[in-house]
Amino acid sequence: MKSLIYFILSLSLLTGCNIKEESENPDVDVKDESIVVTQEVKPKISIINNESTILAERFNLPRGYERIEAQEGSFAQYLRSLKLKPHGSDVLFYNGSIKKNNNIYKAVVDMDIGKKDLQQCADAIMRLRGEYLYGRGEYDKIHFNFTNGFRVDYSKWIEGYRVQVNGNNTSYINKNNPSNTYDDFLDYIELIFMYAGTLSLSDELEKVELESMEIGDIFIQGGSPGHAVIVVDMARDNKSNKKIFMLAQSYMPAQDIQILANPNNDDMSPWYFLEDADTIITPEWTFNKGDLKRFN
Repeated sequence: MKSLIYFILSLSLLTGCNIKEESENPDVDVKDESIVVTQEVKPKISIINNESTILAERFNLPRGYERIEAQEGSFAQYLRSLKLKPHGSDVLFYNGSIKKNNNIYKAVVDMDIGKKDLQQCADAIMRLRGEYLYGRGEYDKIHFNFTNGFRVDYSKWIEGYRVQVNGNNTSYINKNNPSNTYDDFLDYIELIFMYAGTLSLSDELEKVELESMEIGDIFIQGGSPGHAVIVVDMARDNKSNKKIFMLAQSYMPAQDIQILANPNNDDMSPWYFLEDADTIITPEWTFNKGDLKRFN
């Protein structure tokens, strides 16, 4: 009889411990103080969605984050909506050879870069900006400077003007009939690639404080060599308000635009934490916090 009583008491104590341990699990839904009704285990979120070909759909958010709102028709929305090549695609150089992915990139932007060694780092950023404005019909806002400071407006290109370069002397000549096809735009942007770079683009942009970062901002170091990468997406933690961001680049020699991996945090990659740090380490370049700039 005593054995039966001890068995019943032991079973009751074991059951009580199980209820206590499970009720301390934040994923457990306790409907009654003594009975566990359901236990929902939240799965770890996978950052990469292999099936999607749109940037904002390819990369999921870490738990608790929401994407920062982008205005309809804005440059931010354009970048967030970039079309990507299928998951696992290689970055190709202008000559068709493959860039080995030694934890450098997580995705490849589906945009033809041509067959010339022209669309490098700053060029890719000017291409993205130009494509956005061209797609919106805002032709008068498409303009970039040569390294010598000469400003080339696409609106004049449409009118038939071309640029004559003679040493360091640059001038417009009225050479062609007015035209505004997409091929005209590509011819214009190719000329920009030839005579502009990180140095000229850096001079065109305005400096931005790191904590004021927005989608479309650029980390840039002008020089020879120099480098530039562009912020293509951002999100914010619901509770802490902490921000994360994503970067894209081209590089030398000319190559596909790529979404950069985060070499410092594989679990978060390609997301980077926006922290008040002196340096921002990307797979192929290290920037300083003061290198962040923005199109006017």
